[in-house]
Amino acid sequence: MINITLPDNSVKQFEKGVTALDIARSISEGLTRNVLAAKVDNEVWDATRPINSDARVKLLTWNDKEGKAAMWHSSAHLMAEAIEQLFPGVKFGIGPDIENGFYYDIDFGEYSISENDFKKIEDRMLELARQKQTFKKREVSKKDAIEYFTKKGDEYKLELIEELKDGDITFYESGTFTDLCRGPHLSDTSPIKAIKLLNIAGAYWRGNENRKQLTRIYGISFPKQKELTGFLEMLKEAQKRDHRKLGKELEIFAFSQKVGAGLPLWLPKGADLRERLENFLKKVQKKAGYQQVITPHIGKVELFKMSGHFQKYGKDSFQPISTPVEGEEFFLKPMNCPHHCEIYKVKPRSYKDLPLRMAEFGTVYRYEQSGELHGLTRVRGFTQDDAHIFCTPEQLKDEFKSVIDIILLIFKALDFKDFETQISLRDPNDKEKYIGTDENWEKSEKAILEVARERGLDAVVIEGEAAFYGPKMDFMVKDVLGRQWQLGTIQVDYNLPDRFEMEYVGSDNKKHRPIMIHRAPFGSMERFVAILLEHCAGKFPLWLAPEQAIILPISEKYHNYAKKVLNLLNNYEIRALIDERSEKTGKKIRDAEMNKIPYMLIVGEKEDKEGTISVRKQGEGDLGAFTIENFAGKIDEEIIKTLEY
Repeated sequence: MINITLPDNSVKQFEKGVTALDIARSISEGLTRNVLAAKVDNEVWDATRPINSDARVKLLTWNDKEGKAAMWHSSAHLMAEAIEQLFPGVKFGIGPDIENGFYYDIDFGEYSISENDFKKIEDRMLELARQKQTFKKREVSKKDAIEYFTKKGDEYKLELIEELKDGDITFYESGTFTDLCRGPHLSDTSPIKAIKLLNIAGAYWRGNENRKQLTRIYGISFPKQKELTGFLEMLKEAQKRDHRKLGKELEIFAFSQKVGAGLPLWLPKGADLRERLENFLKKVQKKAGYQQVITPHIGKVELFKMSGHFQKYGKDSFQPISTPVEGEEFFLKPMNCPHHCEIYKVKPRSYKDLPLRMAEFGTVYRYEQSGELHGLTRVRGFTQDDAHIFCTPEQLKDEFKSVIDIILLIFKALDFKDFETQISLRDPNDKEKYIGTDENWEKSEKAILEVARERGLDAVVIEGEAAFYGPKMDFMVKDVLGRQWQLGTIQVDYNLPDRFEMEYVGSDNKKHRPIMIHRAPFGSMERFVAILLEHCAGKFPLWLAPEQAIILPISEKYHNYAKKVLNLLNNYEIRALIDERSEKTGKKIRDAEMNKIPYMLIVGEKEDKEGTISVRKQGEGDLGAFTIENFAGKIDEEIIKTLEY
């Protein structure tokens, strides 16, 4: 017999070889029908895989992220089976689950494929799903795996197999389809009740622009049709809120092929928006004891080799810049940390100098693949609201908590109410991906976990997602459409201080290493503005809006009074403009509403005589007559309430 510990810490005994489905069946038949996979000692397994020793087991359903992943991974195989039946002889690259659904990269050869083919593929997938096909896993020798895919003529799978060790290769079979795959998968296809193929794109094999371009088909599946219907409605709303569309309409940013892909141009309204965000954070940071620094966009290659960033990001960065001096090379910085380490070292430090909090809005560069570029969310040049705190071990937890406070303050100011905390630790089974000693990793991971407990954060702990130099805490925010974004990150680092031989003299008059905290509440200005645009659909909080008010004279006769109002508003530092077009007032109001301007100030004969304005709020309607002074007071009160810090 073996002991199975369930999430509520209850322990049940089962015979060796029990499966997650057997465990579910011992609880209820209803639960059995809903189990999609299982987490066994923190690893996701097929629900039919035998458990042969004591283990902690969580049964995964559609309500769990990992349950959805198993469903979508299985759906990718189902789509491949349907496509193979409809287009015999096609070859397959990779087909993973993703955040919302799945995709498969496929070489269609001589076939012509388009979105017009989606309906017949979906119909065949549903037909196969209703057959309740089982997913069977089997171990295969490297020799047999090569033989199988050689017969199929699939050079993509053969390339993947060449990189695997004999004994580590598994196939999954479902219906007529066999795939090289680690899993996990559903027990069978019956939970897949609703399917939608979403779009089609080109994707270079292995992300290499010099390799063949395959066809990538994206899709999503659900256990109920009504959930698919809800998702498609959300997708329509997301398309309306697409930051690329809104950014163009509101004149926030643009791109130019002559400048280069992935290098955004901030237009005047966007530059003003960024400046307001930066000034807000600078005020918060100044109050919290940060000092502003500025560093160059480049540094010698040796600097980034010392930090490890060259080894980590070198392949995904712009190539080194050679100078007229033989052998001298510079690198566009992929991170700001190495420059800040060098600032720390400009003079000897004492424990009395710590904590030293150093902040910079620093622009960094990474050469993302062209197929991965996406508006402002994935670019090649971006500005991080970076800061590095150098502290003693005794100061670490308090400094970490202070950073959490800054991030939560920003979420409040921008109306991000729904978020969760995620702690990313090192992969204990693959320590070669990381730099530093086991001792330092254990200390830094322990500190983050303790801070989360002490601050009452119900953090999700994930192994294998740490930065290469240290564990981190990320804040995962849900926008109004329920999409999750990583915003705000804090990382504990014992390793860069070692690499850069950073020191301070302690109270014992001996030299010690400081601990380094990396933090970026916005993450990058580009990605943050994109997420904010989509979250608020371009209707920015009042303190951020490019124009806080627009003055609408009802005829040309009142343009002079409108200009007088504008001057008075400028005195109160209220951002406003005048709509002087010879349009009817109703159209001006509609256009102002469409342009997401928070307040419309209508002026005519009555307002001119009385020295007032008729105020209308975007999305709410008329608020009545105000003096300029009273309106300015209302604006101040609304902003102060939002930005209390």
